[in-house]
Amino acid sequence: MIKYILTLFLAVSLAACNTERPPNVIFILTDDQGYGDLGSYGATDIATPHLDQLAANGARFTSYYATQPVCSASRASILTGCYPDRIGIHNALGPGAKVGLHPDEETLAELLKQKGYATGIFGKWHLGDAPKFNPLKHGFDEYYGILYSNDMWPKHPQQGTVFNFPDIQLYENETPIRTLEDQTFLTGALTDKAIDFIQRHKEEPFFVYLPHPQPHVPLFVADAYKNTQQRGLYGDVIHEIDASVGRIVNTLKEEGLDENTIIVFTSDNGPWLSYGGHAGSTGGFREGKGTNWEGGHRVPGIVHFPKKINPNTVIDSPAMGMDWLPTIAEFTGAALPKKKIDGASLVPLLTRQTTAAPHENFFFFYRTNELHAVRHNNWKLYVPHTYRSLNGRQGTNDGFPVPYDMNTIAENALFNLETDPQETTDVAAQHPKIVAKIAAIADSVRTVLGDRLTGVKGKEVRPVGHVTRE
Repeated sequence: MIKYILTLFLAVSLAACNTERPPNVIFILTDDQGYGDLGSYGATDIATPHLDQLAANGARFTSYYATQPVCSASRASILTGCYPDRIGIHNALGPGAKVGLHPDEETLAELLKQKGYATGIFGKWHLGDAPKFNPLKHGFDEYYGILYSNDMWPKHPQQGTVFNFPDIQLYENETPIRTLEDQTFLTGALTDKAIDFIQRHKEEPFFVYLPHPQPHVPLFVADAYKNTQQRGLYGDVIHEIDASVGRIVNTLKEEGLDENTIIVFTSDNGPWLSYGGHAGSTGGFREGKGTNWEGGHRVPGIVHFPKKINPNTVIDSPAMGMDWLPTIAEFTGAALPKKKIDGASLVPLLTRQTTAAPHENFFFFYRTNELHAVRHNNWKLYVPHTYRSLNGRQGTNDGFPVPYDMNTIAENALFNLETDPQETTDVAAQHPKIVAKIAAIADSVRTVLGDRLTGVKGKEVRPVGHVTRE
């Protein structure tokens, strides 16, 4: 009997030892950072050693897309695994917005919380500022940050002429604790909060969502990083964000957590070009934030997970922001949302099981549910629409925007991203069959996700804009 009990005890003990703790997750999101703003993506005038090392030790996407070229829609996609149009989030939500991320949506934080994760967000939320949309209502245990963009405050350069913003508040959980008059401290403070959270929850799996308000204008940087980069103030800001990443990685190493922690680093959309020297670089891609050209969507995408991802993994296959939720769910063993999502796991790409993209088609929307483009394999078709452009003009270096022109695409335009990633030459006339094929694909998605330009809309069933999930 004693021998049986000892054998049973040993078996239980071995089973417990063999139960692998699920990986921690740290998702770092910057605001308006361009493709060409990191050394590992070609920047020579900004020092980003920590992010470059993160990419060298893990995976780097060369064709990763933010799901939309604008703040709120892009963030909604990351947290839900959906095209923003499916869940009724469009544009950039401002103070007093009537809409926000609907309570029925299952976020990445909620899925991980069901797996026993501690969850914290430190930074910019931008998915509704009403109390019912607070991050604590969407699966996060803790929140420290701002509820919308850092330029939505009385110091906006167009305050009184275009905007009438109230004071911007810094929140701790659901309580405003400080009116922001200056934001110089914020990148460091958000990093401090993230590190404190990691240290307090090191004995359990944790999810840290760190959506930095920078380098969205207005630019702010701590004194220690001022005048350190060739790119000027913008470069200084990126350099401080890089240092923030270094501090987090060092904390993980000190706590013995680095091998079993997934770190994702990316941006919510491309650079805001009308701000000139206060904006990032597209790395040579066409246009920027607020357009569906490559410069508006294609941004850095770095994933570090030593247990599963080999060093120096470079992924040229396209992927999109909606793919993070199913990717992290697969790595952690979390369940997927009960409702339909649009994303697909990137684990096969990250672990080199395949080189195939997770989707044959990627759809590019903007404004209030306007379909502007479709990427099909290496072809990208633009359907008729208007878009903003500086048309070769340069922005200023003083933090004030210059006005955009509005350009029109009157007929379908086709580009081969394999041979012409800068989208310089429309080849629609040479490939009418491909144009017709992708145009038919565009028509098919309009019945699912809608298209305001054609009068085809999703089924709006709630006043907050939530769209019926199919």
